[in-house]
Amino acid sequence: MKKLHESGPTLRIELTASTLFRVVFACAVVWLLVTIWPILLVIVVALMIAGALAPPAAWLERRGMRRELSIAAVFGAAFLGFAALAAVSLPSLAAQLSDLVDRLPRAQWQFADLLQKSHLTAPLAASVRGAQSTQLTTRAAQQLMAYSGQIVEIVAYGGASVFLALYVVVDRDRMRGSLFALIPRTYHVRTSRVLLNLETIVGGYVRGQVVTSVAMGAFTFTVLTAARAPHALTISVFAGLTDVLPYIGGLLALAPAVFAASIQGLPTAIAVLIALVIYQELESRVIVPRVYGHVLRLPAAMVMVALLIGGAVLGILGALLALPIAAAIRMMAEELRVELPGQRPENSQVRKLDAREERIFERLAAGASAEEAATIAAKIAEARFELDAARGVEPTDVPLNGDRPSIE
Repeated sequence: MKKLHESGPTLRIELTASTLFRVVFACAVVWLLVTIWPILLVIVVALMIAGALAPPAAWLERRGMRRELSIAAVFGAAFLGFAALAAVSLPSLAAQLSDLVDRLPRAQWQFADLLQKSHLTAPLAASVRGAQSTQLTTRAAQQLMAYSGQIVEIVAYGGASVFLALYVVVDRDRMRGSLFALIPRTYHVRTSRVLLNLETIVGGYVRGQVVTSVAMGAFTFTVLTAARAPHALTISVFAGLTDVLPYIGGLLALAPAVFAASIQGLPTAIAVLIALVIYQELESRVIVPRVYGHVLRLPAAMVMVALLIGGAVLGILGALLALPIAAAIRMMAEELRVELPGQRPENSQVRKLDAREERIFERLAAGASAEEAATIAAKIAEARFELDAARGVEPTDVPLNGDRPSIE
């Protein structure tokens, strides 16, 4: 409050009790989030796993399989597939890593000799020879030992995420009812639309990442095997893992692949480089848009910004979570009818359809428990989702079964 005194104007700030309480509460919330952020990450990863595996379980359930058996079949198939992949690849991967460490000094000199043959790359040959591979290997081993505790912690968090995802899928109705009990009923239909779209985004993203990573690893293994390059499996697994980062991951996999192929000669290294670059262009322009481009609906510029922000905040894990989070924020702005400054006012017919669905929900959910109301709202949202996915037609032209969508 500004007051005038005889000595001249002064500025005095008085904090009310409510303002002070809000500041303290905000600081406490920030401190709590910073403290429990690993738990929050476990929850986010668990929801992503549940979003990826729930649709196949629902597909089996719609075809007559009991819900418990469909969930067990999907999670069991995912576990067996992961275990089979580990059993096939890990022994060979460990052997090739050991062999790679043993051959690193020799490969270093061979690569330097290859660079020396061209006057364009000759200046780099001395730098390659000067790098002490033994010290690099020792330092890498020391770093691995130093981070061994964190690696065990990450594995434990990963296991917790899987079990939490299983619980979320098994106890879906009761958990959804608990969530909806905290939300006013006027927002139940909107919340159901948001949750349904989140499941679509997360599930499509995770399944798309699995498809593209497997395809990248398989293609890299095929190319390196045809080139008779050593350690093809190790490099292919690395390429598949890095492929989860759009645009960036493919570039990270180029260097080790070309380096391994260079042992067979410069023409082989160039051929491997060209093949991998062509495949990465094909993946970015054809495969990725078809696999999950329509699910995320993010332009390339937003993808890069999201990756940079996610990487700066949480490193590799942040980069992995950045795209579904960015897509989810955009989707929620659309579903909650948030009018952004640069957008046109939304078609009033869409809002009329929203109001129509909410009136239907009020009639059907009158006197129902929170869990029953959540189920009704989910059925209405699913009907809208299926109709929107099938159109061709404007939302106002789509009947909703005579104002009463089926909830059977």
